[in-house]
Amino acid sequence: MTPARSDSPEHLAALRAAAAECRACPLWKNATQTVFGEGPAPAPLMLVGEQPGDKEDLAGRPFVGPAGQMLDRALKDAGIERKTVYVTNAVKHFKFVPRGKIRLHQKPNSAEITACRPWYARERAAVKPVLVVAMGATAAQGVLGRITPINKTRGRLIDLDDGGEALVTVHPSYLLRLPDQGARAREYQRFVADLKVAAARLRRHADAA
Repeated sequence: MTPARSDSPEHLAALRAAAAECRACPLWKNATQTVFGEGPAPAPLMLVGEQPGDKEDLAGRPFVGPAGQMLDRALKDAGIERKTVYVTNAVKHFKFVPRGKIRLHQKPNSAEITACRPWYARERAAVKPVLVVAMGATAAQGVLGRITPINKTRGRLIDLDDGGEALVTVHPSYLLRLPDQGARAREYQRFVADLKVAAARLRRHADAA
C-alpha cells in the first residue's frame, strides 16, 4: 500500500487517530476525548486556539461553541471563508475545574503546552499553511515555542525559524468575557483588523503564485 501523502486527508486522519491515544500529559484523564483539528489539507491559513472548551470536549470538534460562533462571524467580516481554513488548538484536551454541574475552563500550564506541541507541529507539516494565526497566549506559546505577551506582538507578521510566518491575536473567548458592550464592540473590530492582516497576506501569496 502506498503511504498517504503528508498533505492528504488520509494522513490527517491517521494523525487524528494517533492523537486520540495520547497520554503525554495528565489532561486526558478527565477530558471526554481528544479534540483534534479539522479542515482542508493543504490550507493557506491555520488558526490555532488555546484548548477545547466544554462544547468542544463533548462534540470532539474545535470551535463549535460560542467562541467558535464569534470566530465564524469575524472571519466572514475579514473576508476569509471558514471552509478554507484549518482550525485547531495548541492543547488538545479540555482542562477544567468542576463546580457542581459546571466545568470551569482552566489555563493550561507550560508543561501541558509543551507536551502537546508535537501534535501542532505534525498538523502544520500536513496542512502546509502560508500563515499560522495564534489566538491567545497559550496558542502563541504553542506556535512560537516561548511565552509571548499578546499586546507586544499582536497584529503583525512574525517570521518563524523554519521560514513560515505567524500572526498573534486574542482568542475570541476574550471578547465574550468583556462585560461592557462598547468595549466588546471595539475589541471585536480590533480582532477583525488582525484577521484582515492575515487575509491580505494570503492575497499576496495567491497573487505571487
